[in-house]
Amino acid sequence: MSQPRVTVFDRHRDLYLASGGAEGHIYDLANLGTSGLLPTLLLRTIGRKSGAVHILPLIYGVYGNEWVIVASKGGSPAHPAWYHNLMAMPDVVFQVATQAFRATCREAAGEERERVWDYMARLFPPYVTYQARATDRLIPVVMMKPVEPVPVLTGD
Repeated sequence: MSQPRVTVFDRHRDLYLASGGAEGHIYDLANLGTSGLLPTLLLRTIGRKSGAVHILPLIYGVYGNEWVIVASKGGSPAHPAWYHNLMAMPDVVFQVATQAFRATCREAAGEERERVWDYMARLFPPYVTYQARATDRLIPVVMMKPVEPVPVLTGD
């Protein structure tokens, strides 16, 4: 039986979790075509079909009083699974460095989406290429508003 493939994203997530957020928040993403160090958060979702807990690191920005993540999936023609999970269950937990929050989320639309998209594309320019690659889908911009602090994520 073969071992599951461990990706750079898996290692990033595991470092973030193991350190309680002391490491992994600011992460070198130069291999993805950017200038390097970017802020990342951990997003915990519950599988809408499986009920399984999923934790993944994502680039984020802060716009107004909301945290922003982009459902780019590298420009794939399909939305990432985490996006579908959030839309099915918009009560979410995310962690930024050593602080975690329960939050509500929503998808930005219209002029707001354009403003926030422009902000995120300045933070991470490859999003523009990803949108061109995605062809038939508008890449979702997800806004998360913290409701209350919660314990940091552990991966359990």
